[in-house]
Amino acid sequence: MMKVRFAPSPTGYFHVGGARTAFYNWMMARKAGGSFVLRIEDTDAERNREEWVGGILDALSWLGVSWDEGPYRQSERLGLYAGAASRLYEAGAAYYCTCTRDEIDARAKASGGKAGYDRYCRDRGLGPDSGGALRFKVPLPGATTFVDLVRGEVTVDHENIEDFVLVKGSGAPLFVLANVVDDIDMGITHVVRAEEHLPNTPKSILVFKALGAELPAFGHVPVLVNEKRQKLSKRRDRVAVEDYRNLGYLAPAMINYLALLGWSPKDGREFMTVEEMTEAFDIGAVGHSPSFFDEKKMAHFNGVYIRALGDDAFVEASLPFLARNSWWAGDEGQSAAYGRLAPLVKERVAVLSEVAELVRPVFEDQLSLTEADVEKEIVSNPTAAQTLSDVAKRLGEVPEFEPAALEAAVRGYAEERGLALRKIQAPLRVATTGSRVGLPLFETWAEIGRDRVLERLARFC
Repeated sequence: MMKVRFAPSPTGYFHVGGARTAFYNWMMARKAGGSFVLRIEDTDAERNREEWVGGILDALSWLGVSWDEGPYRQSERLGLYAGAASRLYEAGAAYYCTCTRDEIDARAKASGGKAGYDRYCRDRGLGPDSGGALRFKVPLPGATTFVDLVRGEVTVDHENIEDFVLVKGSGAPLFVLANVVDDIDMGITHVVRAEEHLPNTPKSILVFKALGAELPAFGHVPVLVNEKRQKLSKRRDRVAVEDYRNLGYLAPAMINYLALLGWSPKDGREFMTVEEMTEAFDIGAVGHSPSFFDEKKMAHFNGVYIRALGDDAFVEASLPFLARNSWWAGDEGQSAAYGRLAPLVKERVAVLSEVAELVRPVFEDQLSLTEADVEKEIVSNPTAAQTLSDVAKRLGEVPEFEPAALEAAVRGYAEERGLALRKIQAPLRVATTGSRVGLPLFETWAEIGRDRVLERLARFC
């Protein structure tokens, strides 16, 4: 049975690249009827935080990436790593080394050789009581070859692999040892992870063989890059899944977009359900070139998913974003008004955080004005004051303050003056909604109400 794992380190917010890797593994397991294991690599006590563990679990759950086993924590499995380290030492596959980084660098400089560890302690016969780090004894001469599920055949000469550290002098296990021991213990059959781990794979394979274990299949998915083709960085780019959730991305839209970063189905479809993606997914069809994480395209995806929601589902999804605003009370009157506007709002937003700005003019008592729009459409417009005054009078006489009647009143005024409706609407919209853009004006007015519309117009007459 196929068994895959996703093993994030809780050293920051959950990266979109990690989310894609997790979903690839999840789809592989689901398609094969296998098992998906979640494992938290939390042995780095200085960098790990419990809040980031919670963030990973919450983000995966939100995206719908459920796990069959775990979450396991490496910090609770230290005995396994210690036991494996002892076996490697006793078998002669590892040795203790007391060299400091300064000593290693000094020898390299003095000899004019390449930087890195020179296997100085390889044959010194140091034991566990030396207080040194445990290093793996890379077989020389030799080479390691494996077939990557994404990249094809990869060969690395052992001369290019230093005798890497398995356990620090403090006794803390390092990445390669802990991962290999866990993969063996958990029966992992396929290791699909980010490209940045590719240099570790020959080391992992050597440790697998030294422990007498069967090798899993390996696959390394391409890195994600920004518009400048730079690797996505949390210091420079918006990369946290939590950030996109807070902006109002829908989980199905985000997972759909992430899945297509480096892979596409044979028929070229873009918009797919999770079930459709899982059925079509093939790790062998993932490309190895860097994938452009295009936030604008993901927003487009999200907009498509938003417009596919039913009106009630859209209202439910967007209410938390309204609740962030001081002008939103969520009472019966506001809820009813928003329910009437929601179908119009749904067609005009790409992310749910944009909803509030569109409906703000309806619910805000003290209208916020965009100064540049006021200057252009009212202050610098010599006919604006007269227009606002004349239209206000007509709106005060409209029997029913509803969209069709309001449009008829304004359109009639425009025709009398020989002006295009849009010319009349611009100052009216700014005066009553605070901005040149927004929802359809007459539907907005109907929800604002006659008294408040006239009050806003009067400010500029």
